[in-house]
Amino acid sequence: MTVVWWLAGVVVLVVGGVVAPIGWHGWPSTVVGNVFALSLVVSGLVLAWWRTHPRLVAVAGGGLWLVAGGLSSWGWFPDPALVILALLSTVAALGFRGWQGAAGLAGYLLILFYLVGDPNPVPLMMFSVPGFLAGTVLRQRREVAARLAARGRELEEERELFADLALRHERARIAAELHDIVGHAISVMIIQAAAGQRLVDRDPDRTREAFAAIAESARQGRGDLQRLVDLLGGAASGGPDLAVIDEVVDRAARSGLDVSCRFEGVRDGLPAPVAHLAFRVVQESLTNALRYAPGAAVRVTVSGSVQILVVRVENAPGSGADAGVAGCGQGLTGLRERIQELGGRLSAGPVVGGGWAVEAGLPL
Repeated sequence: MTVVWWLAGVVVLVVGGVVAPIGWHGWPSTVVGNVFALSLVVSGLVLAWWRTHPRLVAVAGGGLWLVAGGLSSWGWFPDPALVILALLSTVAALGFRGWQGAAGLAGYLLILFYLVGDPNPVPLMMFSVPGFLAGTVLRQRREVAARLAARGRELEEERELFADLALRHERARIAAELHDIVGHAISVMIIQAAAGQRLVDRDPDRTREAFAAIAESARQGRGDLQRLVDLLGGAASGGPDLAVIDEVVDRAARSGLDVSCRFEGVRDGLPAPVAHLAFRVVQESLTNALRYAPGAAVRVTVSGSVQILVVRVENAPGSGADAGVAGCGQGLTGLRERIQELGGRLSAGPVVGGGWAVEAGLPL
C-alpha cells in the first residue's frame, strides 16, 4: 500500500508541477521544446524507483535535468519543477556517501547553473542543498539502524550460545554428581554382595554384616539422590562441611575397608563449594580403592590453612584379588575439571611402594 501511495504521489507531482503548468502556458510546438518538456516529466517519473535504485534515479534524473536546463530557452520553465530537483538531491544523498556525494552535487550545480544561464543561483541552491542534507541525515539514520539491528542479531546469537554452554555445563555437573553418588553406592554394594556370596555358607555372621553394609550403602545413596533432586528442584539446602568426610570414612570402615582419617589445621567455616569438592575427592578415592586395591590400607589427610585446603588420599598396594567392578573412567576427570573451575589442582598417580595417591589443593 505504501508503494502505491508513493507512485500516486509521484504522478501527482509530475502532473501538477510540470505537465499542468506547461500546458497552461502552452505546450511547446517544436521538437526541441517537446524534448525539454519530456525531460522534466521523465526526471520526475524516475523518482518512483528511489527505494530500490537510488543511484540510478539520481544519475538519470539529474541527467534529464541537465538536458532540460540546456534547452530551457525553448520552452517555459515551471517553478514547481524545482521540487523534483530537491527530491533528486535527497535521493542522491541516499545513494552516494560522504564526500563523493557532496563533490558530485557541487559539480552538478555548477554545470546546471551554467546551462540555465540564470544570474541568480539562489533558487538552485535552495532546492538542492537542503534536500541533499536531509538525505544525508536519513541515510545516516538508516546506517545506524542497520548497525544496531546487526548488533542485536549478534547479541541474540551470543545469548543463545551462552545459554547452550550453560546448559551443557549444568548437564556435565549433574552427570558428575550422579557419578559420584551412584558410583560409590553401587561399588560398595557389589563388593559386599560378592563377599556375602563367598561367606554365606561358612560364616553367617559376617554375611549378615555384608548385607547390612549393602543396605546402609543403598540408603545413603538414596538419601544423596534425594538431596540432589531437591537441589535441582530449587529447594534450600544447607551448605556441606568437612563432617561429611568423617561420615563417608566411617561408612567405608564399616564396609570392611582399612581406612583412617586425620584432620590438620583449619576445618571450620570453609566455603560450601570447597567442602563439597573435598568430600567428593575422598569419596571417589575410597571408591577406587575398593575397586582396584581391595584389602589395602587407606589413609586420608585433610590439611587446612588460611589460603588452601589440601586433601590427600593414599592407599597401599591391594592385598586381594581385583573386585571386578570396572569404572567409567570419568570420576577423576570430572573432579579435576570442577576443581580447576575453582582455581585449584588435582593430581593422581602411583607412589613409591606400589600404592596410589590422589591429592587436591583447593583455594580458600
